[in-house]
Amino acid sequence: MHEARLSRLFWYCKNPMRDPDIRSELRSQLFAAYGDNPSTLILDELGICSGSARVDMAVVNGELKGFEIKSDRDSLTRLPNQSHLYGKVFDTISAVIGPRHLQKVESRAPSWWGIIVANPGADGRLQLEKVRDNKINTEQDPYSLVQLLWRDEVLELLARNGLAKGLRNRPRRYLWQTLAMNVCLSDLRAMVREQLKLRTNWRVAGAHMQGGVRSPLSAKS
Repeated sequence: MHEARLSRLFWYCKNPMRDPDIRSELRSQLFAAYGDNPSTLILDELGICSGSARVDMAVVNGELKGFEIKSDRDSLTRLPNQSHLYGKVFDTISAVIGPRHLQKVESRAPSWWGIIVANPGADGRLQLEKVRDNKINTEQDPYSLVQLLWRDEVLELLARNGLAKGLRNRPRRYLWQTLAMNVCLSDLRAMVREQLKLRTNWRVAGAHMQGGVRSPLSAKS
């Protein structure tokens, strides 16, 4: 056992955890966890707050879940700003990190963030180990949440709630503001998730806004 541990440590020293490796393993585990039900959506590089930040991966089902990857080769300089912006939008966030960042992320990430560490297994394959459970975010911002929606999606929701009169030609920020101010947060959360899951042109539209790819997964929440 001692020799096996030393072997893994030697391998790790020679092979620090890289973003593509962590992302690939995370994606595989998300597919394994959520199956093939089209009522759930998994996305790469989901832009939020009008492009102010992009979470590395997101899952949309009964919650809006974000996953932020910090490989051993990444810096943590953006973490404070990411924590602030992600807190405006996501129900849960999990930091998926290389072992070198564990102590710093534990002290710097908000207490509601989950933490998953990518460790080398005996065979060299990454193993994702949960070291802190995520909690539900209670500080979401309605306006930031509705910024995930495209113009036609906001207009549809405004019309559905009897709020679209006189707004069809107004700038998008007015549409977002009207929806955010007139619909309660719990309803907004459900509406935004549903619109994201109904969106069919993620790959095309993502080139200029979201950067996401639609993939069918099963809902577990």
